[in-house]
Amino acid sequence: MALARFVPDAVGSSQRKHDNEWKQRFHKSIVAHLTGIGNPTMASVLLLTNTLGASAEVLPALGLLQHSVKILPAEASVLVDVPEMQILLIDARRDLPAAKSLTKLLTSTGVGAPVIAITTEGGLSAISAEWGIDDVMLDTAGPAEVDARIRLAIGTYQSLMNASDPNAGEIRTGEVVIDENSYTARIKGRALDLTFKEFELLKYLAQHPGRVFTRSQLLQEIWGYDYFGGTRTVDVHIRRLRSKLGPEFEAIIGTVRNVGYRFTLPHNGKDSNISERV
Repeated sequence: MALARFVPDAVGSSQRKHDNEWKQRFHKSIVAHLTGIGNPTMASVLLLTNTLGASAEVLPALGLLQHSVKILPAEASVLVDVPEMQILLIDARRDLPAAKSLTKLLTSTGVGAPVIAITTEGGLSAISAEWGIDDVMLDTAGPAEVDARIRLAIGTYQSLMNASDPNAGEIRTGEVVIDENSYTARIKGRALDLTFKEFELLKYLAQHPGRVFTRSQLLQEIWGYDYFGGTRTVDVHIRRLRSKLGPEFEAIIGTVRNVGYRFTLPHNGKDSNISERV
């Protein structure tokens, strides 16, 4: 005798979706552990491809990492409005001549980020210095290799930019000066004794002055997808960061009630639009 199903399909579908999300998070945490990426830095990645399968087909390992990936068609029209990114990946697995033309166009116009071509083993022989790219990787590369190449390309590019402009690695917002190269921060000339997470939190907020971030957004950006702690972690770090900023400048980290936090320049030492602190 067949047993009646007491759980509606909608509930079952919701449960399966929930289970899949946890499996993906667990898988990413395992990959992070195996690749030695304990506290990964999430990079803004732009992938140019005409493949419908997107990153899952172009570079499967990329989906196992914690980088923020935006996908656009591999066309010259992307130059009209290039989104903010730290690295550019170009799909060169099939149409090598078109990929070469695109890379030459992008690099000659100054894309503002390192460029990596993704190709097959058979396509490696066609890659040359004429492409003007920073690196090349196989579409079969594993998570550890993909992450290492992305980090190295970004680091090398930033080092070259810093060499040409000594202040390129500095973020200056009002009295706050954040040096990304030395991982130091000063306020009105006074050095701040910050932990790594406090530094990353201050830097991220200062890079987007006035923009409000929810606790969940900050948790994702600073701690990463594989962090299983609660959003209260953000509140604790904000409180410690404000304490180190001191009474005169603690208000630059503003609380937007029932929403989250923002970085705001103080007006005469305080900002009247900031609500009460945590």
